[in-house]
Amino acid sequence: MTPSATSSHRWHFFRAGGFDQVKLETGADLVSLDQLDQKLWVALACPISGLEFDVKTAALLDTDDDGRIRAPELIAAVKWAGSMLKNPDDLIRGGDSLPLAAINDATPDGRRILAGARQILANLGRPDSTAIVLADVSDATAIFANTILNGDGIIIPESASDNATRGIIEEIAACMGTVIDRSGKPGIDQARADGFFTACEAFDAWMQAAHKDAAAILPLGDRTAAAAAAVKPIRGKVDDYFGRCRLAAFDPRAAAMVNRKEEDYAVILGKDVSINVVESTIFPIGLIAAGKPLPLPTGKNPAQTGVNPAFSQAVAALREDAVKPFFGDKTELTESDWLALVGRLAPFEQWEAAKAGGAVEKLGLPRVRGILAGRGRKNVNALIARDKALESEAASIADVEKLIRFVRDLRVLCVNFVNFKSLYSGEAPAIFQAGVLYLDQRSCHLCLTVEDAARHSTMAGLAGAFLGYADCVRKRGSEKLSIVAVFSQGDDENLMVGRNGIFYDRKGRDYDATITKILPNPISLREAFWSPYKKVARVIEEHVVKRASAADASVSTQVATAATVPVAGAPVPAAAPPAKLAFDPSVIALLSVALGTLAAAFATFLGFLGKFAAWQIPLVIIGILLIVSGPSVVLAFIKLRQRNLGPILDANGWAINAKAKINVPFGAKLTDIAELPPGATVDVRDRYAEKSVLWPKLLLIGFFVWWIYAILDDTGVLYRLTKDWQIPLGKPPSALKAKSDQPNSSRDTNRPAHSNP
Repeated sequence: MTPSATSSHRWHFFRAGGFDQVKLETGADLVSLDQLDQKLWVALACPISGLEFDVKTAALLDTDDDGRIRAPELIAAVKWAGSMLKNPDDLIRGGDSLPLAAINDATPDGRRILAGARQILANLGRPDSTAIVLADVSDATAIFANTILNGDGIIIPESASDNATRGIIEEIAACMGTVIDRSGKPGIDQARADGFFTACEAFDAWMQAAHKDAAAILPLGDRTAAAAAAVKPIRGKVDDYFGRCRLAAFDPRAAAMVNRKEEDYAVILGKDVSINVVESTIFPIGLIAAGKPLPLPTGKNPAQTGVNPAFSQAVAALREDAVKPFFGDKTELTESDWLALVGRLAPFEQWEAAKAGGAVEKLGLPRVRGILAGRGRKNVNALIARDKALESEAASIADVEKLIRFVRDLRVLCVNFVNFKSLYSGEAPAIFQAGVLYLDQRSCHLCLTVEDAARHSTMAGLAGAFLGYADCVRKRGSEKLSIVAVFSQGDDENLMVGRNGIFYDRKGRDYDATITKILPNPISLREAFWSPYKKVARVIEEHVVKRASAADASVSTQVATAATVPVAGAPVPAAAPPAKLAFDPSVIALLSVALGTLAAAFATFLGFLGKFAAWQIPLVIIGILLIVSGPSVVLAFIKLRQRNLGPILDANGWAINAKAKINVPFGAKLTDIAELPPGATVDVRDRYAEKSVLWPKLLLIGFFVWWIYAILDDTGVLYRLTKDWQIPLGKPPSALKAKSDQPNSSRDTNRPAHSNP
């Protein structure tokens, strides 16, 4: 959506942060945002996460579900909300209460939303209420708690007016599972209903196929399933038994090999054996011999010789449920009988593998056929259709919540998106301000949450501000977040990685904060002025410490050497006589050159100062200080004027469209330094204060008194003030005139002695 080149709306702007920002003071301002050139917007997009903004409202604004709110989405939301209200100024008023009279009932959508609001209040038992609040629409379960048809396409047993339909709904829920209705109760939807009746038809057809060919599929009638169930678990072991018997018949040498060896028994007998000897399930089901039938233990002797005790119960079940119904009361099973048994059960197994509609099997075939023969499907489908017919009414209820949220939140977003009024006015924190960091006797109000400090700092470093990244944890590390804080007052002398502070989020919860990364930049002009001298002092201090450490190490080595005691009985070597150092005359020359250089430099400096009057010397010293600190101050001045919030927000996913400056006055607002409260008193006595030295103070006072005296003396003021005294002070005017007439340069010295006629 591109705003038109011409706008019928009259816009008003204010200047903050060094650029013009549009005022959004009326509902007309908001609904006309589509006419405002987007080049005049402060931001064009922002993420929906990491903001102090309602998450559900942000999700409603993010219509394309890309995790960002863009200018066209904000414009569309404002236009829709404005059209749903009689007075768009309600968007400026805000609040989470919406009077019913404020809804625009002149449009079909407005009337639909008004009807939805009244339906909500009626469902909540307050049909006479004249206003609806966000809490009324936030809990859908409470709204629809007493409803049986609510437009979500889900019906509950209570939705049916007759017991037969209610029973079928309960059976569908039992067989197909449930879905939660808007009332908060379990119910069924169209998909579950269709699946249920389809399963009933499939189960009926599957059972009909068995009855059509009952002789083949159900050779034992209802007992066929039990026979197949007895054969299935040991079919593999019985096939293995007769296969081994065939090998023994093929070659007598294999008879000993097809049975397990004694060593195999030793493995399981080396520990306790269970009563059913389940440890032997890896052995054959019986002892192998050529042409030997499988013994079938009777109930009187289940542990019959020749059957693996691990399978004795399964073989007994095979005899009772499968062999006996087919072949009579046998005590052994031949290979031919086994193959015949498997063949007779093969059609049943194929039919059972093709089972359909198993979800409704537990209802039983008579009940399934009764459901199919009745009007259950027609009644359930009609009930679901009646519920769906109320979908538009339910949707209007959702739009009521949407409208209330937009009335409450749209202005808040606009003054943090279209303009940055919240940030620059200080009325309320901006939605991207995560809280306040307290550290090093200052509080930083411009703190943003970050996900990856390394990635964030790549872009944020272009902001020109002093940034400190910190990891924040609370409740023994169960809650964690990372922030970046802007330091815009004070100095950086005590700001370093590892320092600890306290971070308070917007809800007032406190976190332990630890600095993990710093992006240094100038913080203030005062810091920049003293920066060169601090660097020189730091270099001197490091050099002194280095030399002192080296001297200390040398002394320690000498002491250790002197303290060494020879081993008892060992010959002590004679100490070598110290070598006589030859005198080097060049040392005197070097000392003379050094002293001469220092003397010349000092004389040059004194000669330079001699060109000025005595009272001007302090001003000269101040000028020298300014020359030394000037470049640092000028550079800091330029950088402080270039500080920009844009890169910091861009690194967080915003699309900042303006140069949002953080100048010195605004920076002082974003970071507070420690100050004593008004009316506080201070007891200056410090019992642990270092002993004060008096002479530097006296020297400073004396210098100041001398400077004032020099000014009064050189200007003649002192003489004029004391000329009536018995002994006037200061130089008389004649002496001052003579001094001013003296030549003070080579040009004056070369001037001819005679004067012009």
